[in-house]
Amino acid sequence: MNGASREALAAARESLDALTDNTSVDAAKLAEELAAVTALLDREVSLRRVLTDPAQAGEAKAELAARLLSGQVGGETADLVSGMVRSRWSRSRDLVDAIEELAATAELIAAQRRGVLDNVEDELFRFSRIVASNTELRAALTDKSVAPSRKAELLRSLLGGKADPATERLVVSLVTAPRGRSLEQGLDSLSKLAAGRRERTVAVVTSAVPLTDRQKQRLGAALAKLYGRDMHLNLDVDPEVLGGISVRVGDEVINGTIADRLDEVARRMAG
Repeated sequence: MNGASREALAAARESLDALTDNTSVDAAKLAEELAAVTALLDREVSLRRVLTDPAQAGEAKAELAARLLSGQVGGETADLVSGMVRSRWSRSRDLVDAIEELAATAELIAAQRRGVLDNVEDELFRFSRIVASNTELRAALTDKSVAPSRKAELLRSLLGGKADPATERLVVSLVTAPRGRSLEQGLDSLSKLAAGRRERTVAVVTSAVPLTDRQKQRLGAALAKLYGRDMHLNLDVDPEVLGGISVRVGDEVINGTIADRLDEVARRMAG
């Protein structure tokens, strides 16, 4: 997003944070209802265009959203969406993307309240690695000819009882309604949202051999110093990795070709 949409999304995130600071608000229910609004606006193109029409007054659009959602979702969800349509959006699709992000964030907030956010974060990463290494599974989950209900059934058979329910719901939602994203992009976005809940950056670490607990701690501390914020390490093993270890933070890859930074990390890990 850019321009007006970026500002509108930032305001919506603040509204969600303010709303869920109140522990009496059911974050899981909020997530479910925001996901339903996402599906509605994704399906009803003309409606989302009306709700993002810059020629219409923000208050009028908010009143329309409130009328449409009344009795369909709770008051918190209706108020949140009504506030969002008051804002100016560069594209109508950006509004839907923003509501979808808030739905996922609310799910993660609910997981955080239950003390399982770290588990959800790790499960999302592990699932992404499974998908990356299993071409048949990826094909089944991304095949447009397969009904969403069948994909959901497959995922529940794979994740049910093995992953946190929040992880299952997030993955099922992504796979059954990708909205133009690749599976990899969607899982990466969810991982970043999860990391953001603790104001951490995700570092994807690939090493030639498994790291010890001590090495993980020292690597996390070294990367936190380099980037100026706490790091969550998503760990993978590949015997052929260049230089014995590769670290990806966002779009930046630190590997054996960046000797000075690797040396700094290595010193901290060994020290």
